[in-house]
Amino acid sequence: LFLIYLQSSPIRVVVTGAAGQIAYALLYQIAKGDVFGATQPIILHLLDIPQMMEVLGGVVMEIKDLALPLVTEIVPTADPAVAFKDVEAAFLVGAMPRKQGMERKDLLSANVKIFKVQGEALDKYAKKTVKVLVVGNPANTNALICSKYAPSIPRENFTAMTRLDQNRGRAQIAERLKVNVGQVQNVIIWGNHSATQVPDANSAIVNLGSGPVPVTDALKSDDWLKGEFITTVQKRGAAVIAARKLSSAVSAAKAAGDHMHDIWHGTLPGLFVSMGVISDGSYGAPKDVIFSFPVVIENKEWKIAQ
Repeated sequence: LFLIYLQSSPIRVVVTGAAGQIAYALLYQIAKGDVFGATQPIILHLLDIPQMMEVLGGVVMEIKDLALPLVTEIVPTADPAVAFKDVEAAFLVGAMPRKQGMERKDLLSANVKIFKVQGEALDKYAKKTVKVLVVGNPANTNALICSKYAPSIPRENFTAMTRLDQNRGRAQIAERLKVNVGQVQNVIIWGNHSATQVPDANSAIVNLGSGPVPVTDALKSDDWLKGEFITTVQKRGAAVIAARKLSSAVSAAKAAGDHMHDIWHGTLPGLFVSMGVISDGSYGAPKDVIFSFPVVIENKEWKIAQ
């Protein structure tokens, strides 16, 4: 394995909001190889605001103390020019945080400034093949803004995270059916990562041992799928905030890792995942907005599952 590490060229990966809660959980996944592969060396670029540099220094210490051989270099910085230089993958986690009682629309004006700056830095410094995942909310809008200010990078390279909602949906169905969550696939999230999203189990499948069957057949409870299932997934983020007094962190980090893993490695035959991507008008969705669809991925390129 060490020979493989030495023979592979490291890729540069940036995480913004790197001193925050979500990044704290996400960085371990990236450094361990869960996202880009067990033999892919990484140069970690960590971006945060100047007043967080001391905290970020502590995060750097912890990454070093993990003693994970895939991490060949760590670049902590408050300068977007340094953070986005030659990166091949970007996790845009840093954003104005949502607090109890706030809707995502309340975050828009503050986040426009953040994602304008980051879009311009991506445009100027990142590799043109960079894959950009926007985690910071409102993720769909932030991804669109970021893409607008990075015109030299294909719009298709900018995606917004609805994987957390998909994971929540899978978990709710698995709990209802009393099966392992790994047995549930193809839950779709339509639209926006917000309370207006539409979680959809009509194409979902569950493996009950004898083979995959439609979730709708296994549940035999249309009322639950059309009611409580949808509202639970839609309001799960608010429920976590009400309980923790903080927004989702570990589950959001896991979802971000899942999302980028699938971009990097592709989806398995017969399976699709939900991502906010630039709309081509499929399913009657408005064109040229970032909208969550079911997608299949091959060679790091996504296609909307029709």
